Amino acid sequence: MKIHDISMEIHPDILVYPGNPAPRIDRYKSIQDEGINESSLFLGMHTGTHVDARLHIEQGGGSVADLPLESFYGPCVVLDMTQRGREITEEHLKNQDIHKDLIVLLKTENSLKGYERFREDYAHLTADGAAYLAQQQVKTVGVDYLSVEPFDSGMKVHQTLVPAMTVFEGLDLREVPAGKYIFVGLPLRIKTDGAPARAILIGM
Repeated sequence: MKIHDISMEIHPDILVYPGNPAPRIDRYKSIQDEGINESSLFLGMHTGTHVDARLHIEQGGGSVADLPLESFYGPCVVLDMTQRGREITEEHLKNQDIHKDLIVLLKTENSLKGYERFREDYAHLTADGAAYLAQQQVKTVGVDYLSVEPFDSGMKVHQTLVPAMTVFEGLDLREVPAGKYIFVGLPLRIKTDGAPARAILIGM
């Protein structure tokens, strides 16, 4: 059984969305001085691999703690969109086996270009692509960059997806072949607008 870790490693130099804080990891106890090592972590909630909650786009919306546990686990398909260009549209998705309660992960050209620096021209879902996923009633969608929609374009895609399903961003799908898997992605239980998550794929 093959298990893929599809989470970005958190470290001070991790790629972050412009305007978001870089993580900081501080050692406040050491084995040398206190006999144990303990550290603290300062982290933006939309750093690396993370989920978005309705509170991210709606004042008074539900937090990460309100997201359904069922959306963090289940049958999943990784779709190879690496040759589809920057925009993943309804037309690209319509001929795929996408159905109710499926978890859909989009492996795009982002996985080929890497994460050494932030790129404003990253691949993303279009409004009609997001609407199609919502119409198909998928329970979770995940993308291989820090946002599901175009850079600096408002929140139209989020406004379609987030009320309809759980959204994972910042997945590392570089080493994952397209195909069917079991997805497990567990964010922190915290009442915030987003939260970091550890996500894996289990081969079927």
